[in-house]
Formats: sequence, structure tokens, C-alpha cells
Amino acid sequence: MRWLSAALIALLVLLQYPLWLGKGGWLWVWQASRQVERQQEDNHALETRNAALDAEVRDLKQGYDAIEERARFELGMVRENEVFVQIPKKAGSDDVSPADRVGADR
Repeated sequence: MRWLSAALIALLVLLQYPLWLGKGGWLWVWQASRQVERQQEDNHALETRNAALDAEVRDLKQGYDAIEERARFELGMVRENEVFVQIPKKAGSDDVSPADRVGADR
């Protein structure tokens, strides 16, 4: 009788192993669901980036305003008969303008 009980317990353990640790078992399903969640997060970030790029492409195809803006800010281009004035900041100065400093003394 004792060996029958041991055999049944061993059979129960052998049947439980695939359920918990085998392919398609609880652990495998949990890991797969975590991977799906991470992939969905990555997909959402990529969809957001793609939407921004799509909007920029449409803007560049439809009008010259976006092209002009990029040329001005990235390449420093100016139109004909325009004067470009750049005032360099002093070394060690912060971003506070003199008008703001006067108001702060009050």
C-alpha cells in the first residue's frame, strides 16, 4: 500500500510539471504575456513617432512654410533684403534679460 501511495504522488508530480514549467505552462504563458506588454509599449512609442514624421512629411509636401522655417533655423538662411543680427551672450551670463533684472530688484 505504501508503494502505491508513493507511485500516485510521483504520478501527480509528473503530471503537474508540464502544467507549471513546460511549454504552454503557467510560467511560459506569464513570460509571453510580459513580452507582449513590452512589445505593445514599443509599438505605441513607434506609432507616435511615425505620426509626427507623417505630419512633417505632409507639411513639407504641401507648403513652403515648413521648408523656410527649417532653412532659417537649421541653416541660418535669410531672405533677400533681410538683415540678420545675432547678439552673442556674454560668457558666464544667465538667460535673464536686463529688463527682468530691474524688475527683480524691487
